Amino acid sequence: MCGRIASNISGVEQILQYFGLERLAVTYQPRYNIAPGQQVFAIIQNRHGKRNATYLRWGLLPSWAKDPQLSYKMINARAETADQKPTYRNALRLRRCLIPATGFYEWCQVDALKTPYFIRLLSSAPMALAGLWEEWQAPKGETIRSFTVLTTAANHLVSSIHNRMPVVIPKCSINTWLDHSNYDLPQLMNMMQPYPAEDMEAYPVSTIVNSPINDRPECIRPIS
Repeated sequence: MCGRIASNISGVEQILQYFGLERLAVTYQPRYNIAPGQQVFAIIQNRHGKRNATYLRWGLLPSWAKDPQLSYKMINARAETADQKPTYRNALRLRRCLIPATGFYEWCQVDALKTPYFIRLLSSAPMALAGLWEEWQAPKGETIRSFTVLTTAANHLVSSIHNRMPVVIPKCSINTWLDHSNYDLPQLMNMMQPYPAEDMEAYPVSTIVNSPINDRPECIRPIS
C-alpha cells in the first residue's frame, strides 16, 4: 500500500528536465505529507502526445461511479491485475500518469508500536510514481479528475517494513509510460516491477507524519 507521499523537488527546472516538460501550466508547491483525498501535482499526456502538469485528487473516481466516496477505497491499484479489473483496465490503456515525488512513507508495526519510515532514492533524484487517472462528472456538472497509485510487491528493502510499494518508473521509461499511442501490455507490465532495492534507502521519521495536518520539512527528517 502507498498512502502517504512527499514531493519537495528542489526546483521547477528539475521538474521540467526530468519529466520532459516545456513549461509548467500550474504552480508547483513543495509538500512533505500528502494524503489521500488531497489535490496532488501530476504529469499527464493526452492522445495527441501533449504533456502537461496538472493537479489530480488522490483516490480514483471512475466515470461510472454513483457515490464520490468510492474514491477513498481506490487510493491504490495492484499493478499485477490492473489490466484485468474493469475499474482500471481502460485507464491503464488510455490514462496513465506520473506523480512526481521525493519519497513515500510506510509504517512498520512491532507489537503495539508503529514506526513511520521515509523511503527515497539514494540519488535524491525525483521519483516518478506510476498512476492511473480518470475524469468523473458530478450530477450538478462539476468535473473531478482523480488518480490511483499503482503498487507492486515490495523489494527486499521495503519488505522489512511493508509487503507492497508504489511502482516507480525509471527516467528512461517515462516517455514510454506516458505514451498512449502504443499499448504494449508486456512492456508496461515489465515496467511495473519492484524498483531495485540497492538504489533506495529507508529511515525512521517522526510520528508527526501520522497526521496530514503536519506538512513541513520535519516530516522527512531522520530520527535516531
